[in-house]
Amino acid sequence: EWHKPIFERCHELGLTVFSSPFEPSAIDLLEELDAPCYKIASFELVDLPLIRKAAATGKPLIMSTGMASVSDIHDAVEAAKGEGNHNLILLKCTSSYPATAGDANIATIPHLREMFGLQVGLSDHTLGIGVPCAAAALGATVIEKHFTLRRSDGGVDASFSLEPHEFSALVEESERAWASVGSVVYGGAEIEKKSLKFRRSLYIAKSVKQGDVLTEENLRIVRPGYGLAPKNIDVLLGRKVNRDLAAGTAMKWEFIG
Repeated sequence: EWHKPIFERCHELGLTVFSSPFEPSAIDLLEELDAPCYKIASFELVDLPLIRKAAATGKPLIMSTGMASVSDIHDAVEAAKGEGNHNLILLKCTSSYPATAGDANIATIPHLREMFGLQVGLSDHTLGIGVPCAAAALGATVIEKHFTLRRSDGGVDASFSLEPHEFSALVEESERAWASVGSVVYGGAEIEKKSLKFRRSLYIAKSVKQGDVLTEENLRIVRPGYGLAPKNIDVLLGRKVNRDLAAGTAMKWEFIG
């Protein structure tokens, strides 16, 4: 009887609200409340008739995979797809309450994504926000976390639930973790160009005339990094310059010969 008031209050606040059905009649109730999607709990992943009924609504299904074998997950996914529903998300889950970070095994997230070709997230029961942030960096697109106004109020899940300020931090830090992944980059990104002034390179340390030989006295490795790379100093020492160069000139190959 508390579902309807909760749904109404969430609608007033502009929140997306849905629920986990644990039996077929619960789906009927949630359909009356126009739930936008369904969450299948880990314990119900093997209840294929329940999954088929939820999938038959045509709404997205988010399915937790705690305790599940690859075969269990495959059967659940196929049950949903058999009803014509391909809008599925799998959640890596460790069904321990609370779970330790060492038991989270979030390396499973990209493996699940590759194996089933679906979006994959994390149903998290660890303490704090470290594990879900790491999961975001591994590609988790959904994070489920228990919430409480005050852990001191108690409750079966209070110990691993987040209070409002912690939940806010989770949102902020998981978005930052996701954004940090980027792509494989070597050689410096565009944003790093302004930092070249702090790098070292080869510069004329004392003014030289055309035909002078480069020595350790007139060619030095200094900042900024706008000259030739320091690795070239052994090649340049003993070579003659082809023009007059003032002290403070960034060394270039065109000055040789």
